[in-house]
Amino acid sequence: MRTLIYSAFVSLDGVVDSPGGGPAEGHRSGGWTFKDIEFLPEAYEIKGREMEEAAALMFGRTSYEAFAPVWPGMQEFAAVKELPKYVVSTTLGEDALVDGWGEITILRSLKDVAELKETGGGPIIVHGSAALARNLSDAGLIDRYHLLLFPVLLGAGKRMFSDTDKEKQMLKVVESETYANGVTKLVYDVVR
Repeated sequence: MRTLIYSAFVSLDGVVDSPGGGPAEGHRSGGWTFKDIEFLPEAYEIKGREMEEAAALMFGRTSYEAFAPVWPGMQEFAAVKELPKYVVSTTLGEDALVDGWGEITILRSLKDVAELKETGGGPIIVHGSAALARNLSDAGLIDRYHLLLFPVLLGAGKRMFSDTDKEKQMLKVVESETYANGVTKLVYDVVR
């Protein structure tokens, strides 16, 4: 069974959208990972490790549409260029898939995601994709969380977790470290 890992930059109040910049999400705090927080390379070590360990990437439609025009040409993402990619969407058409970015498959449901997890292969990393992450979490499909928790309260934005009334889910700390800039790395395995 494949491991599904959700990787996110998250504010202390649980916001995961617009970490890199721009007002695309409709609130004034876009770019919050770079505003007022000193960049320390060691705080981002886990992101490089993810790129080395990933056997596939998964996105929701919105994140795919944001990353697909940019990532294929970026040198820092060259290691994942040929990895299989999965886009979970009920609306994205095959004609919207980019060329030259490895194999890209559209999954139409969470059932498709569950079936993919049953296949052979290494870890699948989910980047961005707030709505997808909430749905995957609610369905019990996420196996691990890679979080970089930023010392900021944003108030507005897409949240990492839904407010769905569901059974309690225990997590086991695998790694944690706080850096001089206040960012905390938190890696959790979902306890089954």
